[in-house]
Amino acid sequence: MSTSPKEILKFVDENDVKFIRLTFCDIFGNLKNIAIMPNELEHAFAYGIPFDASEFNKSNSDLFLIPDISTLSVLPWRPKSGRVVRFFCTLKNPDGSDFAGDIRTNLINYINELRLNGYSCEMGTRCEFYLFELDEKGNPTNIPHDNGGYLDVAPIDKCENARREICLSLEEMGLKPKSSCHKHGSGQNEIDFHENEPVTAADDMVHYKTVVKSIAAQCGLFASFMPKPLPNEHGSALIFSISIKKNGEHIFGDVPENISHEGKCFISGILRRIQEITAFLNPTTNSYKRFGAGYAPQYVNWSSENCSALIKIPHIAGTPPRIEIRSADASCNPYIAFRLILAAGIEGIKSGDYYLYEKNRAGGISYEKLPESFEDAIVIAKNSDFIKNNLPEHVIETLINYYQIQVHEFNKQTSENQDSFEHKYYFKTL
Repeated sequence: MSTSPKEILKFVDENDVKFIRLTFCDIFGNLKNIAIMPNELEHAFAYGIPFDASEFNKSNSDLFLIPDISTLSVLPWRPKSGRVVRFFCTLKNPDGSDFAGDIRTNLINYINELRLNGYSCEMGTRCEFYLFELDEKGNPTNIPHDNGGYLDVAPIDKCENARREICLSLEEMGLKPKSSCHKHGSGQNEIDFHENEPVTAADDMVHYKTVVKSIAAQCGLFASFMPKPLPNEHGSALIFSISIKKNGEHIFGDVPENISHEGKCFISGILRRIQEITAFLNPTTNSYKRFGAGYAPQYVNWSSENCSALIKIPHIAGTPPRIEIRSADASCNPYIAFRLILAAGIEGIKSGDYYLYEKNRAGGISYEKLPESFEDAIVIAKNSDFIKNNLPEHVIETLINYYQIQVHEFNKQTSENQDSFEHKYYFKTL
């Protein structure tokens, strides 16, 4: 896409663009936006667009949105006449400094640090969701759109038309879907993205959820990214793939035997810190009902074959060697998730310690478990120096308080009402 404000202003003028959405991701992983008219865009590039941010920023009521010119994208489901485009934005304080709660900028700065140390990284996402029927009033039901199973085809798979429209819309926006399919659960779907540099991959993930929900609504359906929306069906995962080079050389191998010393240390670093990170990868009470069910991981381990392992080392001919992190779900903030996973791996490289990798490889051992509840995960995160060293204090404090409120409300319910509470709390919002 165009890389200068002048080119973008020309594009807006020549393509009948009438609305510009300035989007950003809040700390909780929700996409937010302000729409401006085209005659305001030049001012936005030069000075930013102010907005009342008291809901996001307790110390200052105002923040400024600065469009990232590299993220221009046309929204294909809006009319061709009077087009709508969107930018991701940087959040600035009134004095021009970076807002501490701008986790996208936090990830950008971290990736730039890695580049200075010779590391380049690409990440991809594979995200699952369910499609549900609407009732006669247009409200979501808990009835899946079909009774299909893994890799089924029409007419059993009734979701394929919606998936097709979603993929075409993503492609038209410049996002890069790689494949799509029906998953194990009734009405469950997955779309797999090509790897990209981490900030773009996180941008794509945040916008992907909006695209899925928008296209599903156009198809007369409701899409939910709730981790475990149906108690007797598979949960919905968000799988991250990571490919890293050090000074141009891949640190992972296509098989475990070909993984470099740094690659082993990177994997060990994630295994060492994953329990501290889990509250941020799985930030709902419902997330923990997925662990250990179906193919969802339960233990802190890696494998080149077991699809239920926390970290999988896939062997896929013709693709860069990579690893997959399989515990997250789409309720997380991908900028925070990417930041913490990469930081854990890089910490492992700096330590030079690959004991946990080799211990796992030896087999015949008892693996530690992932946290068994959101409450347990929060306690671990609160006591973690690793988290304190890798996220701004403002972000940690805000998220931990928010997480604790969820747990408190959940614990107030009787065991019989906890499922209905989660459905009310998460089903429509995720």
